[in-house]
Amino acid sequence: MIIKQAVVDALNTQLKSEFSASAQYIAIAIYFDEESLPDLAGFFYRQSEEERMHAMKIVRFMLDAGAKPLIPSLPEMKNQFEGASNAVQFALAQEMKVTDEINNLVSVASAENDYASQQFLQWFVTEQVEEVASMTTLLQTIKHAAGNLLFVEDFVRRIAQAATVAAEPAA
Repeated sequence: MIIKQAVVDALNTQLKSEFSASAQYIAIAIYFDEESLPDLAGFFYRQSEEERMHAMKIVRFMLDAGAKPLIPSLPEMKNQFEGASNAVQFALAQEMKVTDEINNLVSVASAENDYASQQFLQWFVTEQVEEVASMTTLLQTIKHAAGNLLFVEDFVRRIAQAATVAAEPAA
């Protein structure tokens, strides 16, 4: 194994956070689906897939480094929300918590002089800036919409379309 045991333990703890975030985003997506807000639901279903991808990225790194990933049981998910703002505020708080966890992981890797893990974790540091910014923007958009979630649906749809266009290869 080329990474330190303290880092392995911390990465296994992070797996629980990433898989939990994926499941929680499905619960939030279901809330928006039930409210007949398909673009917001789609946004959170995509967030769920992204969080699962984060977990799988950790799994792959651990396996490549000779460590054993441990797939955790998940805690109870929050399934009831008191409105769109409440659901997104919950998601933002979750992203802030994950950011703290990633920063802690970097600290553990640094304290252990585990340079491979430090390098690997830099992607997550950058990713968390994007995740927090995305949720913050969505929450602000909901607040600016002053109750008209169809404006938010339009905003989310335009963001998703722009991301699709940006991801397409140039002709």
